[in-house]
Parts: sequence; structure tokens; C-alpha cells
Amino acid sequence: MASPFPVRGLAWLCQPLRQPLALGLMGIVLCGCSFDLGSLTPEKEKAQEAPRSAATATDSAVSAGNASEAQAHTAKAQTLAKSGEMAGALDEFNRAVALDPYNAQALYGRALIYQGNNEHTSAIADFSAANGLNPQKVEPLLGRAISYLAIGKVKDAAADLDEASEADPHNAQVWTARGQAYERLGDKAKAATSYNKAVALRPRDDAARSGLARVGG
Repeated sequence: MASPFPVRGLAWLCQPLRQPLALGLMGIVLCGCSFDLGSLTPEKEKAQEAPRSAATATDSAVSAGNASEAQAHTAKAQTLAKSGEMAGALDEFNRAVALDPYNAQALYGRALIYQGNNEHTSAIADFSAANGLNPQKVEPLLGRAISYLAIGKVKDAAADLDEASEADPHNAQVWTARGQAYERLGDKAKAATSYNKAVALRPRDDAARSGLARVGG
């Protein structure tokens, strides 16, 4: 099944390790790929506490009206984001999360904007909330790993990328990112394995090919 998160356009993977990793991730929002995250919804039948990072959520369940209104704000935010109107998109995502802190679409979209603004602590919180609502989805793990890499938490990034590579072993972007994380940790064997898998899946991945040359794979 195709992932509901849009992941194409991760231009940061083509940049040297010293570059701000978050900037390229905004390509997810700005590129022509779909920003429709319609299937990213938690299992409604499971009562669960709203993510603390998401909003000042009430203990009661979100009303149908609030959930519907939140989805409308999310759709508007996605449209604004694809048009490059990030400030407006952020406002709409904030409204969506305030109405429905279980809205993984809004959490993930807001996290991308935080990340693009180098607000990595906030981005990590929202990626974590989205991941909690939709476990085993690659994109929140990949997004959180990128923010971890940007703030130097390389071991945390590697752990997320290990999980992401197990969830979707055919995702070349995950393997390239994993290669970069393990390269930074000094584990050339794991880095080489990751870069090799990325190149096998996407032979023209220059970042993976360059990484493979650096680690001698």
C-alpha cells in the first residue's frame, strides 16, 4: 500500500552533511507531489490521550463538528503550503490542531513548516505526535530523524531511521538518510550497507553514491 505521507522532493539528501538539513525537506511541501494526507487518522474507536505536544487538548473526545472543521483548516493549510504561503499555512494548521489534537495531517504539516523554519524542537514534538497517532508510518520517523540530525542528536536519528527502514525497506530516501546518520556516527559498515541499498533502489541518487565513495563501500 502506498504511504499516505508525501515523501518525494527531499532535496536535503543531495546536500553535503554540513548544510542545514531541514531546508531541503520543505521540498515535500513545495514540490508538485501530493500533500493529501487523508488516510492519516488515528483509530477513532481507541480512546487515547491527545498528544501533549499538539495542543491544550481536553480529556473528552473531539466532537464530530470540531473534527470536521479541523479537517477543513488542514485542507486550506495544505493548499497554502503548496503555494508557498507558509505563514498562512502555519496559522491554519494551528487552528486545526487546536480543534482536533488527534489530527495527524495537521501535526505532520505543521512539523514540516517548523522544520523549514529551523524550529526543530517544535518539529520533533509534532513529528512525535503524528508518529504516535500512526505508528510505523515512515514519514514522521524520517522527518523527526532529519530534525535530530540538524540539532546533532545523531544516535536518535539513527534509531528512527532503523525503524523507518524496517517499516519500508524499499524507501531509498530512508536508506540514504540512514547512511548519512551512520557515517556521522563513524560506523562505516552500516553507512555503506545503507548507501548500497539506496543506490540499488535509486541508481541515480548522487547523495548515496557520494556517501558510498566516502565510506569505501
